[in-house]
Amino acid sequence: MQNDWPGLDRYDRRILEVLSEDGRISIADLARRIGLSKSPTQTRLRRLETDGVITGYRALIDPIRLGLDHVAFVEVRLHDTREAALAAFNAAVAKIGEIEQVHLIAGKFDYLMKIRTRSMTEYRIVLAEKISTLPHVAGTSTYVAMQAVKEDAALAPIYP
Repeated sequence: MQNDWPGLDRYDRRILEVLSEDGRISIADLARRIGLSKSPTQTRLRRLETDGVITGYRALIDPIRLGLDHVAFVEVRLHDTREAALAAFNAAVAKIGEIEQVHLIAGKFDYLMKIRTRSMTEYRIVLAEKISTLPHVAGTSTYVAMQAVKEDAALAPIYP
């Protein structure tokens, strides 16, 4: 079996898959699911955490139940894309709570953002008062999501 994940064997990959589905699983149940005893499973889990493969654990919260059902994707174009400008933009964008994701893009625009708010009115205010005032922003284009078809936080299978 070929290992496309350097330093990870089939047990490590299985641990990651199981934890991505259920981060609260007990060590005993995790060990049973991957086919090892508790002690080596716990040792592997600690190593994956120490090595930074597992960066943390968190609760997945349903934003719809909190009234945050308005999702917009925003293309952002910068007027300056030198490293200092990108660093300034990155630092500023990290402080805006309504922005769920930000990706630097190779294409006709520079960044793609996922923004979640309660309404179009709230989004308009976030766009005008927060996003448009970020460092080096030259322009934006907004695309409003009508429905989330797939939002899967679980890791795709990483073993053959």
